[in-house]
Amino acid sequence: MTAKPKVTKAVLAYSGGLDTSIIIPWLKNEYHCEVIAFAADVGQEAELDGLEEKALQSGASKLFVHDLRHEFLTEYAFPTLRAGALYERKYLLGTSFARPVIAKHQVEIALQEGADALSHGCTGKGNDQVRFELTYQALAPQMAVIAPWREWNITSREDAIEYAEEHMIPIRASKENIYSRDRNMWHFSHEGGQLEDPWLTPPKDIFGITVDPEDAPDKPVEVTLSFEEGWPFALDGQKMSPVDLVDALNTIGGEHGVGRVDLVENRLVGMKSRGIYEQPGATILSTAHKELEAITLDRSTLHYKDLIAQRYAELAYDGLWFVPLREALDAFVDSTQKTNSGDVRLKLYKGNCIVTGRRSPHSLYSEDFATFGASADYDHSDAKGFITLFGLPLKVSALLKAGGKSND
Repeated sequence: MTAKPKVTKAVLAYSGGLDTSIIIPWLKNEYHCEVIAFAADVGQEAELDGLEEKALQSGASKLFVHDLRHEFLTEYAFPTLRAGALYERKYLLGTSFARPVIAKHQVEIALQEGADALSHGCTGKGNDQVRFELTYQALAPQMAVIAPWREWNITSREDAIEYAEEHMIPIRASKENIYSRDRNMWHFSHEGGQLEDPWLTPPKDIFGITVDPEDAPDKPVEVTLSFEEGWPFALDGQKMSPVDLVDALNTIGGEHGVGRVDLVENRLVGMKSRGIYEQPGATILSTAHKELEAITLDRSTLHYKDLIAQRYAELAYDGLWFVPLREALDAFVDSTQKTNSGDVRLKLYKGNCIVTGRRSPHSLYSEDFATFGASADYDHSDAKGFITLFGLPLKVSALLKAGGKSND
C-alpha cells in the first residue's frame, strides 16, 4: 500500500455538497493538515448561498470563491459549441469541461497559498476524478493529490450522510434526497438513487430548471440568435454578454421544457451510467450553431468537421483539455468559423427546439441553383454525364460479376 504523503496545507475543490462537506473534517483528522476550501462560481446560483459559513463550520481555515462564469463560457463552453462536440449523440459536456476550469483555479490558489496538496470529492467510479487530476498533472505535477473516496471506508452516499450527521456537518442531502447533482450555466445533471435503474421513468420532481414539456405553455415562442465567426453574441437583435445570453436562454428554454436528456453513457473508467441532464440554453445554442453551419460551410469541410467534433468531444469528456491536440483542433475549428456569421430563428414549443429560418452574408446556398424550376445557372442535362462517371465503378463491378466485359 502506498504511504500517505506528508501534507501541511491542502486546497480542496469545494462545492458545499455532501462529499466535499465531509472531506474537510476527514482531511484534518487523517492528514492533520490545514484545509483551504475553493469554490468556483460557474453558475450554481443559490447553491453558493451561505457557503463560507458552511465551509468554516466544517473546519476549513478559509474559503475562496471565484466568479468563473465568463471564463467558463468563453474559454470552455463556447469553444466546445463551435467545435460541434457532442458526446454519445446527446451530451453537451457541461460537467466535463467545467472540471478543468475549476481545477485550474484551484491550482492557482494552492500556489498562491503555499499549499502542498490538492484534493477533490470525486468518487473512484466516476469521470470527474480523471478530469481534476489530469489538470493537476498538467499544471502542478509537483503537488500531492488526495482523493478521499479512494482511501476512506465510506462506500456509499448513505455512509457519507451518516458521517456528516456524526460530525455535525450541515448538509442538504438526506437518505430520501440521495441524488448526486451538478449544476452550472451549461447544464444541470442528476445521477444516483433510483435513477440507477435505466428502465425507471425519471420522477417529475427531480428536474430543477426545465418544466415538464406537457406542462409547458400551449403557445410557442420564437427566438433569433446571432453569431459572429461562430461566437453567439445577440438574442432577438440585442447584443448581450455571454453570461446574460446563456442566462436568458436557460430561462426561456426552461419555461418551454427544452433540453431534457436521459442518457446511458459510457464512462471513461469502463462502466455505463445513467444520467439525467437539463441543458436548455446549450441545446438552443447548439441547434442554432449547427444550422448556421449548414449554409456557411461547404460539403467537405462540414463532413470533416463532424469527424473532428467527435474527437473533440472525447477529449473534453476524458478530461484532456490541456493537451496539444485540443489546441490544434481549436485552430482547425477557428478556420472553419471565419465565415460562420449570421442569424438563426427557432421556435420553442413543449420540449422542442425547431429551426424556422437561417441567413448569413456568407451563405453558400443559392436559390437559383437549388430551385427545381428553370435556372440560368444550372443545366439539368449536365447531370447525365456526372452520374455516368460517378457510377462507373458500380457499372464495371456489376459487369464483371455477371461475366460480361466493359467497353474500352
